[in-house]
Amino acid sequence: MDSKIIDGTDLSAQIKAEVKNHVKRLKSKMARPPGLSVVLVGDDPASAVYVRNKQRAAKEAGMIGNTIAMPHSSTEDEIIQVVNELNIDASCDGILVQLPLPDHINEATVTSSIDPLKDVDGLHPNNAGLLAAGTPRFVPATPGGIVQMLLRTGNNPSGKRVVILGRSNIVGRPISNLLSMKGEGGDATVTICHSRTKNIGDVCRSAEILIAAIGIPGFVTSDMVSDGVVAIDVGINRVEATDRKRGYKLVGDIDFSGVSKRASAITPVPGGVGPMTIAMLLSNTIDAVGFH
Repeated sequence: MDSKIIDGTDLSAQIKAEVKNHVKRLKSKMARPPGLSVVLVGDDPASAVYVRNKQRAAKEAGMIGNTIAMPHSSTEDEIIQVVNELNIDASCDGILVQLPLPDHINEATVTSSIDPLKDVDGLHPNNAGLLAAGTPRFVPATPGGIVQMLLRTGNNPSGKRVVILGRSNIVGRPISNLLSMKGEGGDATVTICHSRTKNIGDVCRSAEILIAAIGIPGFVTSDMVSDGVVAIDVGINRVEATDRKRGYKLVGDIDFSGVSKRASAITPVPGGVGPMTIAMLLSNTIDAVGFH
């Protein structure tokens, strides 16, 4: 079976173009463009790249992109003070604290300090609760991007059997809530698998749509899926590659070479879910304008 590649770069460009048009309309009504502020703590190279990409995308959409870089030694109180200043900054519509934070910082405490009406990552307990209740305010960007990928490629999840590998608060739980909600992008029958799931291969083979978000390179192999599955790979893992100049390559949680032979559609890594995450973050920032 020849699987169709779900091109996240192309789909994200569509959403970014839509966001840019929204920004133009908002700027005609507001005295300023929408603003997105990202707090970056420490010197993690991957986080720095993610933040640069987010801010570049914001500026290309016509938004104000602002990064507040803080040293690794920053205390929890110092980070929360910066967040509180952004909470009352009228020029800031959306706030994102780049995760992971240094080990000495309680991520939940910092996330909870963000104004829920500016929490464009959708991780504040209030926003997580609204999503769980079926009335989302902000949807976490990666789950939101996955839903858009499915809808925009003709893979509507309605009535489908969906299996999700991973139960994190960033991907697994929110995408489960989204796909099981009533209405567009939902109405699926959802199963979440995790490290304690028994006979995980049998569960995966029951999936019409399989979403892998567990952080284990190549975990999903061809014998774990059924023919015609739609495979969405959220994993981004560095593995050693001596033939590469950098000494490593990025791979997903799905063994692309094997599963792509059985899937009807599959996302690549890189170039799949990743670009959609940034696009949906911009879309959430547009939504945040309406709450101020």
